[in-house]
Amino acid sequence: MVKDFVENGSIGAESWCSSDSDSGLLDLAQCAKKIHSLRHSTDQSESDLFATLGSLVLSIGETDLQYLKARACNCSCIRLLLVKLLRLSGYDAGICIAKWEASGKVPGGVHEYIDVVSYGNAGSCERTIIDIDFRSHFEIARAVESYDAMLNALPLVYIGSISKLKQLLQVMVEAAKSSLKQNSMPFPPWRSLAYLQSKWQSAYERKVNVDDQKVCSSCFDHNQCVEHLKRMKTFLQSETEVERLFKPIINESNWRVKIDGGRRLVYGS
Repeated sequence: MVKDFVENGSIGAESWCSSDSDSGLLDLAQCAKKIHSLRHSTDQSESDLFATLGSLVLSIGETDLQYLKARACNCSCIRLLLVKLLRLSGYDAGICIAKWEASGKVPGGVHEYIDVVSYGNAGSCERTIIDIDFRSHFEIARAVESYDAMLNALPLVYIGSISKLKQLLQVMVEAAKSSLKQNSMPFPPWRSLAYLQSKWQSAYERKVNVDDQKVCSSCFDHNQCVEHLKRMKTFLQSETEVERLFKPIINESNWRVKIDGGRRLVYGS
């Protein structure tokens, strides 16, 4: 696969960020603004889910994580526990295992994530994707400083719609291409848009009866799961503090004070 890629190159995609007309390189600062805008464009249901997930993650102790696989766990233990807790909290949550075959230059693979399904009045339903290690999908070798800044601007834990996810993927793929181009490095197919989209848009098996999962006696990389749980807690705590900092400002702009008979009445805008 790697040999074929080096010999034949990679497939391009439509640009979402402006580029320098002379060098053809993307304006990564503009890409970063796009990421910031997408990251903070959340509706009320996503905000509520984020708050719930944050509380649940903070409640999990290291001893709560069970060994699920004798081989690499890849944080399946964390996802399993979160689905259990989300379902107890009233959410229709499930573990999704996506699998896809190799096609052209796009290699096959398997990816595991969480989704939460909500139902509308007319029988419609919407999926909210939860990926607990989102940044890792975009790590590249010898990244330029501006790309590293974009990577760190991404949420460690992604909670949002498929449509928003698609936009984030496109921005990050083009930024990765620009970073690699600056270092005269080839663009690998496992960082292509088609490959990344396959992780969340391929056919998947959804498991909701997570209590049926078999528990193993050991797991050689379980310490990695414990360390990732710590990173999740740090991230979610910092995000909560940022929300608390800006929420009073937002609320204040949406409320007005009215004087009525000497009394100060506060009401919504």
